[in-house]
Amino acid sequence: YRRQHARETRLSKFNQTEIRAMLGSYTKVLFVRDPFHRLIATFLQGMGISPSFSSFVQDILDSGMHNSSAAWEPLVSLCQPCLIQYDYVVMFGFLRQELSHLLRRAGLLAGSLLPELTDSQVQWTYRWLSEQMFSELSAQQKKQLARFYRWDLAAFPFSSSFLSD
Repeated sequence: YRRQHARETRLSKFNQTEIRAMLGSYTKVLFVRDPFHRLIATFLQGMGISPSFSSFVQDILDSGMHNSSAAWEPLVSLCQPCLIQYDYVVMFGFLRQELSHLLRRAGLLAGSLLPELTDSQVQWTYRWLSEQMFSELSAQQKKQLARFYRWDLAAFPFSSSFLSD
């Protein structure tokens, strides 16, 4: 899009005509990750000051959408997938094959550009971590988290998520 590119300019800063022109001129890629895995990663990176995963989750549930961080805010709220027609949706856990496809579609040599991604090891690790962390939560917290992320769970195929019923 020809208009000046500012690094931190949000789409909402433009008028409807400019938004349509920009969205029509870009290839739009959305990277998605199981919301429960996002919570685990945020907790492990120390972004929450809570001493346990259960208290970290409770802090998020207590604050709700009012003080949510992009690290755990539902993707549907962050990325507007119902309003923006993304050209590609890349799922965490399938990065190697999906990025290879995306790079080939862009006319780039996928093999030389991709770092070594070990999706199967990452999936196994997050499965194990999910089991451990999920067991720390009360039944009420599990129910509240599933409700908090209900639109993400409906919009994206997170069929193996611990938050899916």
